[in-house]
Amino acid sequence: MRNNDAALVGILLVIIIQGCGGGGSADKPSTPLPPIQPPAPAPSTDHSGLTPLSAQTILSAEYKSGGLATVFLANEDSFSQRPRPISEDFQLDGNFTGGDHTFRTPHTDAGPLLNSSNCQGCHLKDGRGMLPESVDLPFTSTLVKIGNAAGLPDPVYGDQIQTFAEQSFSTSNFSSGWPLYDGSLNGDLLFGEAHTQIEFEEVPGTYPDGASYSLRKPTYRVKDASFGPFVDGMRFSPRVSPQIFGAGLLEAIPAKNIRALADEDDTNNDSISGRVSMVTNIMTSVQEIGRFTYKAQTPSVLHQGAAAYLGDMGVTSSLFPTENCSPTQTACLVAAEREIKVDTRTDISDRELALVEFYNRVLGVPARRGYDDVNDIWEAPIASGRESFFNIGCIGCHTPRHVTGEASGSLLGEITLLGLEPNAEPIAMLSEQVIFPYTDLLLHDMGGSCEVSRETQSGTSCSTGEECHYVQRCEGLADGLPQGDASGSEWKTPPLWGLGLVKVVNARATFLHDGRARTIEEAILWHGGEAEDTKKMFMQISSQERADLLTFLGSL
Repeated sequence: MRNNDAALVGILLVIIIQGCGGGGSADKPSTPLPPIQPPAPAPSTDHSGLTPLSAQTILSAEYKSGGLATVFLANEDSFSQRPRPISEDFQLDGNFTGGDHTFRTPHTDAGPLLNSSNCQGCHLKDGRGMLPESVDLPFTSTLVKIGNAAGLPDPVYGDQIQTFAEQSFSTSNFSSGWPLYDGSLNGDLLFGEAHTQIEFEEVPGTYPDGASYSLRKPTYRVKDASFGPFVDGMRFSPRVSPQIFGAGLLEAIPAKNIRALADEDDTNNDSISGRVSMVTNIMTSVQEIGRFTYKAQTPSVLHQGAAAYLGDMGVTSSLFPTENCSPTQTACLVAAEREIKVDTRTDISDRELALVEFYNRVLGVPARRGYDDVNDIWEAPIASGRESFFNIGCIGCHTPRHVTGEASGSLLGEITLLGLEPNAEPIAMLSEQVIFPYTDLLLHDMGGSCEVSRETQSGTSCSTGEECHYVQRCEGLADGLPQGDASGSEWKTPPLWGLGLVKVVNARATFLHDGRARTIEEAILWHGGEAEDTKKMFMQISSQERADLLTFLGSL
């Protein structure tokens, strides 16, 4: 540039700057613009104190989903294995075997009202239960929770329907204890409380790319109430028994790490606002985070096991010593008086309960499939599907990784050959483990609502009588039943480990709380509420990306 040209440009720049208020003492100073804020840096550590996982990089450590509790079997017995640290320790192996035996063995004094006479009757091969093949058959590995709009129990039936009376399991006539309309009103005969069935309607749908799918929309029907009608306003929530392995690891996740994942007010504006469920520990009377059941209603494996013994099997314990007969269920109370107690007041001893607790806590978590540990390579569709799982937001609820703290010993005591000793030792195998359960253990609103009516089988409105059934229809995943901190549309995020083996263990198993989803894909498509945006993204990705994501889930 020539010198005179450069001088001219300089003069023009001065004029322009002054004209814009950039110079001269007589000019009013301009208001400075706020500085541009750089985006918040990604956190350097996650809720567990580890470097955050990357969508693009799948770690070799993910192969061992349960840390030291990982087992390496992928067949129908995948959920029933003892990890190596248990099998290699003579005493622990004996405790596992004892707990396994108690878990599988029918209890002599189960009942008088119950759903099954042993734990294995609901948790088939330690995995999920299933729905009956016919609506005329009663639930055997699915229970029905009940309550009104405030979550309060029915004064006669309590908070759960027991489908059978004791004679279904103590005699050779299984149907003898099935529910019978008004059959137990007089107090002289005992029958199961009520018969619940699920009827499905096929609802077709289409992906944006034109691919079609079909979902089963359930209607719940409750009939043959043996102790008279339910009070007005009851809601009914069928729940298929879940798989039980890995429970001890989930129990050992530090409470502060779970709280770190909660975002009740959705401060990060991702439409996901998980919150903790606070419940009372039955043994300590201390408020703790609920971690188990579909709505996170129990804080520990021991509490959950004892509650299931009472609610599902009618087996009393030191934690729940009162039979599950309400004051007006005379036939149930009379039958309970005939039972032979192990210590004059309960149906199961503390030592037996501690053995079952130990068994449930240390059951092995199946290793992931699709990993070549020799060459440290994951199958390409699994890596691709994992990336989509991260990118579309599934990890907003299904937190992939946790680190456990110290896994305290049982509050019941240390198991010995003849009894229990105080101050049980921590379980080393479950302590300080990096695990990959894919859950945040928080409550999330999945959307939907429910309505209950009285109808005949043909759909005619009615108010009383044997042919007048309770019928509940729901939109979305809601069950309409509040429990503790959980509303009628909130559910705890279930862990996904072992997901791809569910049907290997039990070919008739289905998914979601009431078994409506026949496949993992259907389960995703039922997501709503806080998960609505993520479901839409799943639907919008390419068919190959969807297939890879499902392959990834099948590898868990």
